[in-house]
Amino acid sequence: MKLLRVGPVGQERPVVMDGAGNLRDIGEPEIDGAFLASGGVARVRDALERDALPVVDVEGQRIGAPIARPGKIVCIGLNYSDHAAESGQDVPAEPVVFMKAANTMVGPDDEVLVPRGSVKTDWEVELAIVIGKRARYLESREEALGVIAGYAISNDVSEREFQLERGGQWDKGKSCETFNPIGPWLVTADEVGDPQNLPLRLWVNGELRQDGDTKNMIFDVAEVVRYLSQFMVLEPGDVINTGTPAGVAMGMPGQPYLRAGDMMELEIEGLGRQRQTVGQA
Repeated sequence: MKLLRVGPVGQERPVVMDGAGNLRDIGEPEIDGAFLASGGVARVRDALERDALPVVDVEGQRIGAPIARPGKIVCIGLNYSDHAAESGQDVPAEPVVFMKAANTMVGPDDEVLVPRGSVKTDWEVELAIVIGKRARYLESREEALGVIAGYAISNDVSEREFQLERGGQWDKGKSCETFNPIGPWLVTADEVGDPQNLPLRLWVNGELRQDGDTKNMIFDVAEVVRYLSQFMVLEPGDVINTGTPAGVAMGMPGQPYLRAGDMMELEIEGLGRQRQTVGQA
């Protein structure tokens, strides 16, 4: 199933896409942690199979983030060996973990703002995991996969000077406003199948910059979730960004960082496509 939220900021309407591509009102107040924890996905699937959900006309409306504001956004850094190499970093022995502010999340086609004073705003196409069940101290890969509600495209927008040259943690370069477009859909785990077989790509102004595949992750989806559960409690609705392949501006000749007026386009096979215009904060 593909779950999404459509409408103006703060007034998004939860809907589901049926097999014919029609959007149907899911009859739930929101797609959030409470929805996922209470069996909302199963309820919507049952209602969809019974043809009990009305078709809605949302032509021309904005697509918002597919879930309401998460409790936390957890990120894995340097999770593709080619990206570690272009960043001048060693392949990590354990997952590199950092956090993004929850209010960085925006819709898949919303404007991305270059922060004031920024000269090194960068792009990162990533597979996002959405947690569906509370998870702590998971012992196996099977347990880890069992707490995943689904997946989405994420753009882990980053400001490299803030991240790497201003002291402290990476979070400063990761938590600026609009720095986490996600969507267009939350695709349920059963529909995605193997999360380690998903090509992912990103273009800037029509030029292909990133062309990778989740099969090349250093730490795969199951291990990322299992590992994180040893250090923090994962709650329904939490988002995990799983890392980016090579092709970011920081690793390219001339470092062509984003400027107002640029256009980013992202896709992951089976998870849809994003398109963001870059503006100035």
